[in-house]
Amino acid sequence: MVIMGIDPGIAISGYGVVCCNGMEFEVLDFGVLKTESRLSTPERLKVIYEGYLNLIEKYEPAAIAVEELFFNKNAKTAIVVGQARGVALLAAASRNIKIYEYTPLEVKQAVVGYGRAEKMQVQEMIRVLLNLKTIPKPDDAADALAVALCHVNSLKLKRYITQNTDLKEVEKCWTTSKEG
Repeated sequence: MVIMGIDPGIAISGYGVVCCNGMEFEVLDFGVLKTESRLSTPERLKVIYEGYLNLIEKYEPAAIAVEELFFNKNAKTAIVVGQARGVALLAAASRNIKIYEYTPLEVKQAVVGYGRAEKMQVQEMIRVLLNLKTIPKPDDAADALAVALCHVNSLKLKRYITQNTDLKEVEKCWTTSKEG
């Protein structure tokens, strides 16, 4: 199964494409889509959109995992990053690809096992888990690979729960926790 991870940004938007076959991972590609600051915001968004469409056509991912926005104190920055994220989602939706969203905390938890892990810890685990010689650069590409791995881990957990759990017991737990 091919998964594309996306770390959205307006100047630099990271992507990571991995193929998962059971417990084995293969990195198909990673990198960044860059936009020039001299371009207007709509032009930059078009560059990002077209870049993601090209990647989708090339790798035909079964799913796209996108990092959710981290609250930014600068409202203008948060808005344009949100717009960049939106065109990434649009590119996936326009090709009927399933989209999954993860918070930075969920990504760190899935990759390192600790939701408050430092960026360097996440990058080193990406290097180890994907059997890479060096840490992927730039940081945005490493982050996108981490988002893709987070989704792979999420799928494995769902599969495990489905195969190894009495779903009536799970339902009972949910009902009990909601009642009190």
